[in-house]
Amino acid sequence: MKIPTVLPAHIAFIMDGNRRWAKRRVLSKFYGHKKGADTLVDLIKFLSEIKGIKYASFFAFSTENWNREEKEIEAIFNIVEEMLGVYEKDFLNLNIKFVAMGDISRFPENLREKIIKIVENSKNNSGLVVNLALNYGGRDDIVQAVNKAIKSGKKEITSDDILKNLYSYPAPDIDFMIRTSGEERISNFMLYSLAYSELYFPKVCWPAFTKKQLVKALKVYSKRNRRFGGN
Repeated sequence: MKIPTVLPAHIAFIMDGNRRWAKRRVLSKFYGHKKGADTLVDLIKFLSEIKGIKYASFFAFSTENWNREEKEIEAIFNIVEEMLGVYEKDFLNLNIKFVAMGDISRFPENLREKIIKIVENSKNNSGLVVNLALNYGGRDDIVQAVNKAIKSGKKEITSDDILKNLYSYPAPDIDFMIRTSGEERISNFMLYSLAYSELYFPKVCWPAFTKKQLVKALKVYSKRNRRFGGN
């Protein structure tokens, strides 16, 4: 597959459609989430091989996802824990750096430990930076960034102060955001970083979003005329 030369330095994904993908195939929604995790692993590995893409952010679990059934939440946690355990060595060998965006204090202890471990073990890696949004909300991110700036002694908060205190810092603004499943909204994801992002809404559900689909999306991005609010 030929990768375009014009690439986003920071690409982000709202991984939508696991349950719909499973329902259409008369499969359990739990299997849909498992298949979605497999897609996540494949794309992280693929992105780590693409020169030019430095940051990749993924919406894995939102602050609103707590409203789902307890069994589904538990299944998602188990899948994430298993994924990090099974593929940690692969990710580290690929020089990937992991960042946890969000408040993971509500997560089960085993999952918290897995997240903290991979973040700590990968902190000095210099390859692709993967921001995993876990118990994350875009508004909450801005609020906590402002509060951190205030606690540091700032009396007047600037845009730069907020940027430097976001969960994703030092990642730059998002250049290209992809939401799968055809839904055309950003659902409280990285609101501050999405200010001038190019948006792409393929109809394919996340479990079916392959490397080929990603390359297709990158080709779309390469043809966009970014003006950042100018003419």
